[in-house]
Amino acid sequence: MSTDELQELQEHAEHAAHNPSMAPVSLTMAILAVLVAVASLLGHRAHTEEVVLQTKATDQWAYYQAKNIRRHTDEIFADFASVMATTDPKKLAQLREKYQAEANTFRDQQKDIDGEARKLEQETTHERARADRYDLAEVFLEIGLVVTSITLLSGRRIFWQLGIVVAIIGLVVAGTAPFVK
Repeated sequence: MSTDELQELQEHAEHAAHNPSMAPVSLTMAILAVLVAVASLLGHRAHTEEVVLQTKATDQWAYYQAKNIRRHTDEIFADFASVMATTDPKKLAQLREKYQAEANTFRDQQKDIDGEARKLEQETTHERARADRYDLAEVFLEIGLVVTSITLLSGRRIFWQLGIVVAIIGLVVAGTAPFVK
């Protein structure tokens, strides 16, 4: 919440002090302001977690690619050793087997790395959906706060009631964020 918004809330509270019948509206606005801040904080934290998970997934894919390069290098060397002329065929065969075994090890490691990277990508997608849900909740809560504040300007309680309804929608959206898949 910006300083301008806080100053506006303070002005509304001062205005409500002159009209005691608007005290519940001012209280509602204060509560909504806190809820906006909470939804905003949760959204920021979820987005931060999303970035961390995306970085981990990217690291896993880089690790996968490094293993892939090593595997290809070993396979090329093993293939080269199979057609190379030598005076010691036994030693060349051992060398070829060594590099082929190393290439197979890298291939096996790549399967594990691939699985971990895909898992992290799924977690990133889940966290992005949670963050988006908190962002949407923040929007509804802010709209509820603004609509409620119109009550102080117009004196019509219908805006207070509409603001509460919109805020409840925001709370429901925020409450469902942990269950988003």
